[in-house]
Amino acid sequence: MESTTTPQADALPRAILAKAGARAASAAGPRWLPWAKAAVFVAALYPLARIVLFGFTDRLGANPIEFITRSTGLWTLVFLCITLAVTPLRRLTGWNALIRFRRLLGLYAFFYAALHFTTYVWFDKWFDVAAMLKDVGKRPFITVGFAAFVLLIPLAATSTRAMARRLGRRWQTLHRLVYAIGVLAILHFWWMKAGKHDLVLPKLYGAIMLVLLGWRAGVWLLARWRSARSGAGVA
Repeated sequence: MESTTTPQADALPRAILAKAGARAASAAGPRWLPWAKAAVFVAALYPLARIVLFGFTDRLGANPIEFITRSTGLWTLVFLCITLAVTPLRRLTGWNALIRFRRLLGLYAFFYAALHFTTYVWFDKWFDVAAMLKDVGKRPFITVGFAAFVLLIPLAATSTRAMARRLGRRWQTLHRLVYAIGVLAILHFWWMKAGKHDLVLPKLYGAIMLVLLGWRAGVWLLARWRSARSGAGVA
């Protein structure tokens, strides 16, 4: 018996499969993406490897705890700035694959923040709650630093795709806390360095944070202005 299917009918399932395959490939990202993410993952371990190497070679200085605390704190700020830079760079360059690195970079910001916090609580204060409370009362930079770390915890805990799907729109609202975290991190760094009259790095990172948050504020205001104009035009 001859087949009653036509070439057009045969082409239809192939077109559907091709389109589905294209969508799957787009969702998976470029072929080089897994290798690039692996390279970023390894490179982001450099600050920790540096501390470990310096520890084994006795190059942590006269005050190793202070060296580790300052190093982990600075790298927390670095990764926080890089994470916040992903969206502006993606929109300005059109390189959408950049968004695939944001979660990894954000988790590294939390990782170094956790090391920073642990170094202070464990090695500096040896879990002495009274001493830590005394520090909070005397040094405001510790208070804002602690607040920034606490706010980072729910962001790290809800960073997975499953949590994003479960929370829906609330996920995006929750993750906007990163803006407040950025401000608190700069205040923490600035007030800590102000006591030593060394504001070169706080000014640098403060300027970077101002640009990153200012760009977002500008985009939001522009969107509101366009929406208002559109509404006025309809009316």
